[in-house]
This record gives sequence, structure tokens and C-alpha cells, in this order.
Amino acid sequence: MSDDREETTPEIGRYGVWQGRPPLTPEPAYHLENLGFGAIWVGHSPAADLRHVESLIANTSTITVATAIANIWTADPRELAAAYHRVEAAHPGRLLLGIGAGHPETQGQQARKPYAATVEYLDVLDAEGVPASRRVLAALGPRMLELARDRAAGAHPYLVTPSFNEGARDILGPAKLLATEQRVVLRTDPAEARDLGRPTVDRPYLGLRNYLNNLRRLGYGDDDLESPGSDRLIDDLVVSGDAAAIKARVDQHLHHGADHVAVQLIVADGDDRAAAFAELAADLGLSHP
Repeated sequence: MSDDREETTPEIGRYGVWQGRPPLTPEPAYHLENLGFGAIWVGHSPAADLRHVESLIANTSTITVATAIANIWTADPRELAAAYHRVEAAHPGRLLLGIGAGHPETQGQQARKPYAATVEYLDVLDAEGVPASRRVLAALGPRMLELARDRAAGAHPYLVTPSFNEGARDILGPAKLLATEQRVVLRTDPAEARDLGRPTVDRPYLGLRNYLNNLRRLGYGDDDLESPGSDRLIDDLVVSGDAAAIKARVDQHLHHGADHVAVQLIVADGDDRAAAFAELAADLGLSHP
């Protein structure tokens, strides 16, 4: 049985951090909290037992930690529900479940429709007492956005431009959470920024039909989407430049209807990631909460 706290979606602020690999450990998570970010999005399909997510929550004080995403093909829903209740009991109000179908064509799930499978997954979470207010869906297409509106606290779209948010907001309505992802490279030289950003877009995403279909809906053609991606596509999906340019692009998501931007910071091998996050926080005007 959910208590009143679970009926409220955790506060995530305007800016968060999305990170897959290398996975965050408690010390940098604590650093991000102190920099003023409102949420950590744990990328690349965290395990259903949520042990890694729980370690980040246990070693921070206030920041929300979200899964981005718990993959319905690989994360058993009953195990995920049990883990959710365990974490919630120990750390009330700190966990947000991002849930989605991922890339079924890469996991041998072509015979099952992602939409129907997601509905079934949510049915199990409902039966196991996981409140809709404590989950968001990875959603790009209209039907999945409608499902996010009707069965979750909102949506967490990935690899989108600010213009995507207008249509998403129209579907979600004014009250639902829209938390988008945005890649950032802290470089002022466009060619250098593209060299860092392009590989993170090209593979696997320019080989996955759900992302290709969404990018086509956003106006990109075959010339843009052919591997390794046109300069126009990369510049639109990976923001770079000085502090003003980075903040302006990130804030475009907010101006076009998003509530929150999960920033994926792309750094070169050997870069000081902690220093880069501090620079990004300064670019966004964040301060210690």
C-alpha cells in the first residue's frame, strides 16, 4: 500500500545529469548534488535489483535518482517492484523509475510489440503497488506519450531536439512531467565538438528504428541519418560552444515545453570529469542547494 509521500513525484529541478558509462559511483554523485543538479539519471538499463541506484541514494542527501531506463525486456517487473519498495522504505521520496522498451530489435524481441509489452509491464507494477506517480516512461512516439500521460507521472524522451517537446507537451497535457535528455560537449571548436559527439549518436542510435523514425518526424532526411550522421544532425543533437551557447540550447528545451533537462556530458578520454561537471554547473547558473 502506498503512503501519501508516494503519491507525489520526486522533485528533480530544472537540470539533471544523465550518465551511463562509466557508471557513477557515490563520490561523484555527491559532487553533483553539491553542484546543484536536481537529479541523476542512471543510464544504460540499470538492473532490476536497483543495488547500484540505491548506493547512489544512500550516499547523497537530497538529489533524486532515476533509472534511465529500466528495460522491460531485461528487468523483471516483480523484482523491480520489490526493489522499489525496499529503496523507498529506506530512503523515502528519492527514487524515480524510468521505464521503457529500449531497443527490442537488438534483444530478440521482434515478435512482441513494445507498446503492448509496456502495458503488460505497467499492469504488473500496478499489481505490485508501485504508484504511477513514481515512474516515467521512455516515450518518443504519440502512442507511448499517451501511455506516459495515462499510466505514469510523465515521459523521459531521449535523443531529441527542443522542438520535439512542443508536440510531446500537447499530448502529455500541462500537468505531466516532461524530462528530456540533451548531450553537451564543453568545446568551442565545432569540429572538435563533433568529433566527440558524433560517435555517441551514430552507434547504436542511427541503427535503431525507433530513434530513426522519431528523427524523421522531426524533419531529418536520409542524408542526415546515414551513418555517421550529418553535421546538421550532430550539431542539433549535441550542444557545444561557450557558456552562453550551452545554457541557451539547454534552456530551449524548457522554453519548448520540457520541465527538466537531463544533461549528458560527453568528455574526451583523460578529461577531468569532476571539473567538467563543475564547469557545466557554472554554465547553467547552478549553485549549492
